[in-house]
Amino acid sequence: MGPQVLAAPPSYPHPLKAFEVESQQQTLTMRYMDVTPAPDAPPRGTALLLHGKNFCADYWVDSIELLRASGYRVVVPEQIGFCSSDLPRRYQYSFHQLASNTRALLDHLAVDETLVIGHSMGGMLATRYALKYPQQVTRLVLVNPIGLEDWVKLGVPHTPIDAAYAAERIKSFASIKRYQIENYYDGDWSPAYERWARRLAALYEGPRGDDIAWSQALTYDMLQTQPVVHEFEALQVPTVLIIGLRDRTAPGRGRAPAEVARQLGNYPVLGRQTAASIPDAQLIEFEGLGHLPQIEDFERYAAALKPLL
Repeated sequence: MGPQVLAAPPSYPHPLKAFEVESQQQTLTMRYMDVTPAPDAPPRGTALLLHGKNFCADYWVDSIELLRASGYRVVVPEQIGFCSSDLPRRYQYSFHQLASNTRALLDHLAVDETLVIGHSMGGMLATRYALKYPQQVTRLVLVNPIGLEDWVKLGVPHTPIDAAYAAERIKSFASIKRYQIENYYDGDWSPAYERWARRLAALYEGPRGDDIAWSQALTYDMLQTQPVVHEFEALQVPTVLIIGLRDRTAPGRGRAPAEVARQLGNYPVLGRQTAASIPDAQLIEFEGLGHLPQIEDFERYAAALKPLL
């Protein structure tokens, strides 16, 4: 029997499929898009796209089309605990676990090697995946990844899960927009950004809003307590960093002492430090772009990505 195919909500560019993964004594449903290459493109293999914490698989819409036009099959999972996938109330979240779940999905699809592209939190997951499965990664592309610094070690107070949950429960479009303007876009805003902020707000406002908030609190703890920055030098795969220099994302900055907060999220510095720590890494910097170069200026982003495909 083939995978269950679900009617895609309007924001998804391709049908969602369902994969049941056995994990932590639970059968959990992980939803994903599996997009075939363009029929006139020579086959290039498979690309795996890993979403950020505040995003679902659908925001990769333009990247999917670029990759399939280049001959790639494109697999875009939504991780357990996010968006349309299951939101278990009791789960030990870790980047190791999410990497294992992702590998189980690819094994189910009979996919061995992939190009891996991770954005934001997906960059942390992509790094962990590449460290865990180096033989299955042809190239690692990190698009404005978070986790380029160890926030707690630098002085950001750890947020207990219950406190994180309370903060998640009161999120709204207005608060999400404020956060994104300050961190993602360095004070700027555009209708192109609003679509995805409203998409996130709709999750909190929907029928699974409480489960979304709890899962977001659990995965926020994962961000705080499982840094990957100390392991970049162990990467054994060809790696490219794509950095929008306007980005200032630093989870927990608002709770840090002022002198610490001022130093966090300095992507011009962080990108260069990270590239220097990863063996033979390539760094692509975008002046004037922030946390989402693939949305802020897709043509510019695509022009940089195409030579890597």
